[in-house]
Amino acid sequence: MDSFADRDRIILAGLAFYGYHGVMMEENALGQRFRIDLELGLDMSEAARSDDVASTISYAHIYDLVKEAFEERRFKLIEALGHHIMARLFERFDKLDWIRIKVRKPEAPLPIVAGEAAIEMVRTREQI
Repeated sequence: MDSFADRDRIILAGLAFYGYHGVMMEENALGQRFRIDLELGLDMSEAARSDDVASTISYAHIYDLVKEAFEERRFKLIEALGHHIMARLFERFDKLDWIRIKVRKPEAPLPIVAGEAAIEMVRTREQI
């Protein structure tokens, strides 16, 4: 996959949710906090020239869809949760070319004093 380092993107970082995703029974019963970071790749040339929100994707619409996808079913793996969110974003927003998602579990049931468990995935529309 080529690098996305020099491409246009919308960034939403530190989105916080409470959910019941996980393998352990405690995670399913008690739930825990999750954080999601997103980079959404799309050409923003027209939006930059026109200053028209219709030429891009509304941050509010992105957030609403991520929240809906996060809550609509439970997953054992945060890998599956991340894939599901990306699939829903590609399904809803035709302008998207690629997505980078990081799903973090700050309170994963691990014997660590500080830190978090996380996954990060990058996919193009064709890879979903």
